[in-house]
Amino acid sequence: MADHEAIYELAEALVKQLSDAGKAVATAESCTGGWLAKAITDVSGSSACFAYGIVSYSNGAKESMLGLPTQIFIDHGAVSEAVVEKMAKGVLNLSGADIGVAVSGVAGPEGGSDEKPVGTVWIAWAVRRGAKIDTDAKLHHFDGDRDAIRELTVAHALQGVIDRLG
Repeated sequence: MADHEAIYELAEALVKQLSDAGKAVATAESCTGGWLAKAITDVSGSSACFAYGIVSYSNGAKESMLGLPTQIFIDHGAVSEAVVEKMAKGVLNLSGADIGVAVSGVAGPEGGSDEKPVGTVWIAWAVRRGAKIDTDAKLHHFDGDRDAIRELTVAHALQGVIDRLG
């Protein structure tokens, strides 16, 4: 399990890496409810590299703020690779940042299903490379209570941004 100190250290390393490179990150969050943006902005100096944060908890918010089409939820569900990739691209395009990260998952204790049990989380990253945007996403199955699942999601999302900048 990640912990608050480990998350702070990841965020601190990310802010340094982004600041040194003159780059910015933006976040689009569902199941973490803004925790990812909070982790980054807890670090002094993050204003130089944190462009934007959107908490799009409902499907309607994902549609209106990030431009996701209604059909994507019908075809894939809110907790899916297709949705988080569109969320990451959406926040990247809105913010003008260099990298966008998006999360959507089932933190529990309710809301799980046989297909998507509690602990199912998708994380996506969209990286601007000139005129091109590269995206990738990763599925996780985290164990623990709601707080643990959300904490692990934040840690993995931060580490993923660091990995994609290196």
